[in-house]
Amino acid sequence: MRFALVPAFVLVSSLAAAADRTPAFSSSETASANTRAALKRIRALNPRVNAVIAVDPTAMDQARALDRNRRARGPLFGMPILIKDNIETLGPLPTTAGSLALAQNVTNRDAPLVARLRQAGAVIVGKANLSEWANIRSNDSISGWSAVGGQTRNPHALNRNPCGSSSGSGSAVAAGMVPAAIGTETDGSITCPAAINGIVGFKPTVGLVSRTHVVPISHSQDTPGPMTRTVRDAALVLSAIAGSDSADPATAEADRHRGDFAAGLAADSLRGKRIGVMRFASGFGTDPAFEAALQVLRGQGATLVEIKEFKNRGEIRQNEFPVLLTELKADLNAYLATTPPSVRTRTLADVIAFNAAHADRELALFGQETFEQAQKTKGLDDPVYRKARETSLRLAGAEGIDKLLRDNEVIALVGPTMPPAWPIDAVNGDQISGGGGGSLAAVAGYPHLTVPMGQVKGLPVGLSFIGPKWSDQLILSLGYAYEQASRKRVEPRFLKSIEESPEIAPHLRPRR
Repeated sequence: MRFALVPAFVLVSSLAAAADRTPAFSSSETASANTRAALKRIRALNPRVNAVIAVDPTAMDQARALDRNRRARGPLFGMPILIKDNIETLGPLPTTAGSLALAQNVTNRDAPLVARLRQAGAVIVGKANLSEWANIRSNDSISGWSAVGGQTRNPHALNRNPCGSSSGSGSAVAAGMVPAAIGTETDGSITCPAAINGIVGFKPTVGLVSRTHVVPISHSQDTPGPMTRTVRDAALVLSAIAGSDSADPATAEADRHRGDFAAGLAADSLRGKRIGVMRFASGFGTDPAFEAALQVLRGQGATLVEIKEFKNRGEIRQNEFPVLLTELKADLNAYLATTPPSVRTRTLADVIAFNAAHADRELALFGQETFEQAQKTKGLDDPVYRKARETSLRLAGAEGIDKLLRDNEVIALVGPTMPPAWPIDAVNGDQISGGGGGSLAAVAGYPHLTVPMGQVKGLPVGLSFIGPKWSDQLILSLGYAYEQASRKRVEPRFLKSIEESPEIAPHLRPRR
């Protein structure tokens, strides 16, 4: 089950020389200049990849207000950021989760993480497209599609899928529209689109970043996180959005674990570290790139420990699904109850009925059988649900990642994030040929970073770094050291298809 960017972002000054030291935007320029450049890039590029669902009409006003108060500039001063459209923002834009059922969901309130971005000096330039309802409506979905936003495309090859559900966030950053976007993940929805679009994605420890005013799937596994072009930018954005929120009990310990994550990055952080290689989660066409990445890790002084087996993956998946179904119904009902009166769908049952009534627009490509399964669940006190959550959490956490680390005397795990992007397929839906170890981190609620590790026939793939709960700083630093040594991020070419690339096209022609 799944749940769930062209040249660099050219602002007023050259960025390439300083990419590893500063955000991928010009903090020395005015917020207005940065925002104007971002909006220009969105206008030019979004028709090709359909990554932005709406531009915020207040973006330039936000930027001018920051410029008038430059003495109070924060660490993200003038950074244009896109917000996945399941996260609420102050202003006139609705938060739709990609669904027509929420087309009137103008709450006029900032999610706490968005308020923190503003306090740090960021400019919210718009909302990113996504897989509708964060890819939980159907197992036959097309990742990156929503009824409101249409189909997001991968900027490396426009007929390839950008993965979901933070598809627009990943595609827009890779295309260079903005230096950063916020995604959300339940299981793979930050790390998959980041890897497949060739950028950095970080899923924090669940509870480090508030989920208040975010359209939910699962309070056990949901978390927002940064999607950026560099690890340093991810650390800067995480530093801004992390922190406790009294309205989200999961964040009770967040203030104890937040800090200046960018200041903690070190290019030599791999030296002398023992890293576990998840051979049980490798393959699916990424082997050459993965072996090259392991050589980089060795070259940076890491000791690699082969881990060939992990026997509980099937049982984890089996128990994760009923947890997500039960929490989807409970959590979405609670969220919908807080929406404005203009939103007529007040429960999951209402959404199911709305989709059926608007089937020509909502259900033409795939159905809503997962929603219908969730509607049949019996609530958070159901013993079957409670047992499934206890089992999945234990097998992924204490008897999963924690045990793998302890038994092999390693501090983190690495493996390929996902296979390269598959074609967009309106007939058969997503055709995913495999996945890495990210589900372990998702179910356990542990941090997971993906960093570009190369290409497979011109399509980017990512390297995952996974660690124990609250090891966010460590995982970011390990990934930063790898990134600095490997420098595998490539600019997308906006090919119509990868089969038209000069590397592949000659081999598809007749030889006679």
